[in-house]
This record gives sequence, C-alpha cells and structure tokens, in this order.
Amino acid sequence: MFKGLAAQRLVALFFAAAALFNFPLLALWDHDARVLGLPLFPLALFVIWGGLIAALAWVMEYHGNVPPAD
Repeated sequence: MFKGLAAQRLVALFFAAAALFNFPLLALWDHDARVLGLPLFPLALFVIWGGLIAALAWVMEYHGNVPPAD
C-alpha cells in the first residue's frame, strides 16, 4: 500500500501527531505554570505543532535528496 520509506515515515508522523495531540499527553502540560512569562499549555502546543511541521518538512525534503541506487 505505501511504497517507499518516505510514505512510511509520513504515516508514522501522522500517528505521532495523533498521539501527541490526544488527551493523556496534553494533560501533562495543563498546569498553572509559566515559562519566560508564557503559559505552559499554549507554549507546549506551539512547540509540539512546530516540531511536527519541522519533522514533516525534513521528511519531504530528505526524500527528494536521496541519490538513486545503482
């Protein structure tokens, strides 16, 4: 169904995102704490979201730079 390593990595990234944005893991960040003056929960959401976008960009760019096997 999924051919190539990039497709498998995209599926794994999807499941990682689903797990990270699910209730049990998000509940870890729901405290009345502040980091550099910012509330912890929105900051954690932003960092997780940015990390997933960076991982997606890495998977998509890395896939195009792989030299063909001879």
